[in-house]
Amino acid sequence: MNQKELLEKKNDLVTRAEETLNKAKAENRELTDAEMAELAEIRDNVRKIVKALDLDDFFDREGSVNGKKMAPASEEENGENPKEEMSEDTRAKCGQEVKETRAFEDFLRGRVTNERTNMTFDDNGAVIPTTIANRIIKKVYNICPILERSTKYNVKGTLELPYYDVDTTTITVAYKDEFSALTSSSGKFDSITLTGYLAGALTKISRSLINNSQFDIVAFVVDEMAYAIKRFIENELLNGTPGNPPSTPSKVLGLYGLTNYITAASQTVITADEVVQLHDRVKDEFQDNAMWIMSPATRTALRLLKATTGYYLLNDDVSSPFGTTLLGKPVYVSDNMPDMAAGKNAIFYGDFRGLATKFSEELSIEVLREKYADEHAVGVIGWFEFDSKVEDAQKIAKLVMASA
Repeated sequence: MNQKELLEKKNDLVTRAEETLNKAKAENRELTDAEMAELAEIRDNVRKIVKALDLDDFFDREGSVNGKKMAPASEEENGENPKEEMSEDTRAKCGQEVKETRAFEDFLRGRVTNERTNMTFDDNGAVIPTTIANRIIKKVYNICPILERSTKYNVKGTLELPYYDVDTTTITVAYKDEFSALTSSSGKFDSITLTGYLAGALTKISRSLINNSQFDIVAFVVDEMAYAIKRFIENELLNGTPGNPPSTPSKVLGLYGLTNYITAASQTVITADEVVQLHDRVKDEFQDNAMWIMSPATRTALRLLKATTGYYLLNDDVSSPFGTTLLGKPVYVSDNMPDMAAGKNAIFYGDFRGLATKFSEELSIEVLREKYADEHAVGVIGWFEFDSKVEDAQKIAKLVMASA
């Protein structure tokens, strides 16, 4: 049987199957046992024909069959030369029919449901293959570089960071007479303790989506998993998870415990004077690497602020990250930052190396191909363990909106 006859037979089988399905659909009933048996037989026959018509292996542009040159068929067979019969247009059409038949076969086999396949149905029950585009439009989040700027420690177990508190008792220097004794004085040594809090995420991807996609959906989800974890870590560094009392962390504390701050006079408005005051809460020694962090709405509000000279405080600067500067320092926005509201931390400013971040377990992302095989799915899982606290409060300051 030549290719033309195989195609005709395949089309007849597909038509019979569609008629059986349409009949059951029109009568609003399930398929009978006889109809199921008929569809099963059609399925097997279609599979055999599709295998015979697999153009990827069957034809090449020189008219070969399985790597051997095709000889003209005898008059007893068909009287036609398959090489001459199959034009480029015909070959392309046959290739499309083979793909559609494979999709139809998947439907008959029950391998996928209507929600998880690339098949859709029109009003008369005909099967229409659809294609998933080879790109995905994803939602973009504003993320600031606080994690990159923080001081990172990759150690196991508990980490003690000692610091010298000169506010308790400072070393005093004074004039003294000869042979008179000096009075001893010193600051107090204390420490910051960083432990580790385990966090993780899991997502599952339909194998049908993987198989029916023209792009590497697994690699895309792995990237999205890493991006989601980064957003989570940033939120914890900026806002923390305070306990009761708030100074005692229930999880990661981050910048929540920052003691260097000013309070705005209003619950919803920030003035130019308050911006200047916040800037000057950070010592000049730490100004070189300083930056601003705020929400997009807060940055929009600050665009309208003017100094007493009449110049806007926030300026466009193409050489600066995010394209804006405030008092000469880059402005970063984050969707994790709260907007201006009662009691909220609206702005952070300073050198964020004053924030310590410890990773007991580095981020690891794994693809689980066997665990969810019974669900016809692939899992992507990510684990990490970290903690964060302010280690040098004089490097960072925050502006807190007035309380209600």
